[in-house]
Formats: sequence, structure tokens, C-alpha cells
Amino acid sequence: MKLADFDFDLPEALIATRPARPRTSARLLLAEGDQISDRHVFDLIDIFRPGDRLVLNNTKVLPARLFGTRQRGEAVAKVEVTLLEPRPQGWRALAKPLRKVAEGEVIRFSDRLSATVARKSETDLTLAFDLTGDDFDAALAEAGVMPLPPYIAAKRAADDQDRTDYQTVFARHAGAVAAPTASLHFDEPLLRALAAKGVDFTEVTLHVGAGTFLPVKVDDVTTHKMHAEWGRVTAAAADEINATKRAGGRVIPVGTTALRLIESAADESGVLHPYEAETDIFIYPGYRFRVTDALMTNFHLPKSTLMMLVSALMGKDRIDRIYGHAIDQGYRFFSYGDSSLLIPGPGP
Repeated sequence: MKLADFDFDLPEALIATRPARPRTSARLLLAEGDQISDRHVFDLIDIFRPGDRLVLNNTKVLPARLFGTRQRGEAVAKVEVTLLEPRPQGWRALAKPLRKVAEGEVIRFSDRLSATVARKSETDLTLAFDLTGDDFDAALAEAGVMPLPPYIAAKRAADDQDRTDYQTVFARHAGAVAAPTASLHFDEPLLRALAAKGVDFTEVTLHVGAGTFLPVKVDDVTTHKMHAEWGRVTAAAADEINATKRAGGRVIPVGTTALRLIESAADESGVLHPYEAETDIFIYPGYRFRVTDALMTNFHLPKSTLMMLVSALMGKDRIDRIYGHAIDQGYRFFSYGDSSLLIPGPGP
């Protein structure tokens, strides 16, 4: 299984830099086995069935890009920082330019927020902030900007609109530095309408890390080392999902992050258990899904681990046809793009 097997040509014009408005007006490619149809997210009210259970990732994206200064005597240097993940000794972060800072130095981001460089390596650093808890969250919200994905940040700077656009309406637990983007298509009226139809919801938490954007660098994809992300499935969430499976309902994660988490928490018989740990599960063709019946997800980057995941769910040939159709029909790709609902059917 070679990396080139998951490559495709994507016209630059199809990379979305802003989301559809309203959120539910985004296009939705519905793939049921070999059948493909063109819909919109608001059509989910007619597609989902009573007894279906949607699994939502309620992580909250931090405004993780910071612009600060480092001072040595009279010399002042500007430093741009992107927070990656919390560690016991502080936040692991990227810095540009990294050479401008040294261990023990202080980077000041605002009147309220500064951090000491606790550790520095050739690639990143660890920052010990001067605030914690709610005080840290408030100061970060004031000083930081949303960490847009590289393919959007290369085209435009983040702005105040991204604070809303790049956050789900059910974001509750801060800790992510990238959004669970399939969930960005939901708004409160759609959630209420689905609930009224008899669709159930379960929330789980997986703090999406910057590693989600890391490229695969090995030719044999089975040797790729997946990044780890922290997740939690509560006992109540596990019970809800198990009850749906027993009743014959479909379990449909909204986004690959929710899918990876529930697959990590399920045993080989498909029973979900409470889970609170890091997961580095890597799903590629040949994987046997334990609990997932379908997946709502955006369109992914060529040669990415997420292309391998959807290929595992639907089959490589089907995904090739789905993505070919999406490109031909002008679907918008990546984090702010359109969506798909992938429902596996009998093998071709």
C-alpha cells in the first residue's frame, strides 16, 4: 500500500477559505454504497433516521496563534508562536523565528499574558505561562488568534470572523488547536430538528492537535507513525452508543476525530468502554470498524491519513469515484469546505 495510491489532483480554486453561510447551506455529497447524490447539509433532516445516533466532538479550539516580543537589553525581537499541546511542564509550541529565543527568556504577548521558555529543541519549545486556569483562558482569548490550517493561512490572515466560523456550536471543552471541521456545518436549528425527528446525540471529546496537518513521509503507508491526541469517552456516552447498537440503530460519528476516538474506545466485539487517554490509532484500508456505521466528513488532503481512513470505510475504488465526482461537480475542499456522508454498502 503506497502513499501515491492516495494522491489526486485538486484544482487550487476548490480550496475553501471561508465557510458557507448559513452553515447548513454547504453542499453534501451523499454516498450510499455505490450510489452518489448531490444534496445539502440541511437535507440531513430527510437522510438520517429515527434511532440514528450522531457522535459529536465537543472540543473547543483555542486561539492558539500568538504574536509577542522578546527583549534582551535594548534589543527587541518579534516572535510568532503557535501552541501545539499542553504538557506537564508547559505548552509545547512552535516559534518563528525559533533562533530568536533562548531557554529562560520571557516572551510577552500582551499586558496580561507572558511566558518563559522552559525548554527549547531544534524544532519547538515549551512555554511556561504566567497564568493558569480561567485567567489563562481569558488572557489567551484576548491576545490569540484562531490557528487556521496552513492551506488557508497561506491565502489570508485569520480575523475576528474566524473566532465564530472555526468553532462548532457545541464546543465545550477547550484544548484543541484545530477544529473538528465536519461539525462546523451544524447550527442549533438543525440540531433541534434532528432531535425532534428522533435522531440521538452523544458528545465525546478529542482535542485535535496540529499533528492532524502533518504530512505522511513514508512510501509504505503501513509504517507511518500516527500522532497522538487526548480524548475522553464518558461512561454515559459509552452506554448511549452501546444501547443504540443493541437496538439496531446506526452510530454515525460527525468527523474523523469522533470516529477515531470511538474506535479507540471499542473492544474487538464492538462494545464501547469509558476511555480517557491519548490515542494514536491509524486507520487505513484493511481496518475492521468496530462501532462506526457511517461517517459525516469534509473532503481531505491528497496523501493524508484521513484519505486512508475514508478509503478504509468505503473502499479505495469507491473513494476514488467519490472524490472524482466531488471535483467534477465543484465541491469545496478542506476545513471550510463542503461535506460528505459516507454510508458503506455491500462490496462492489
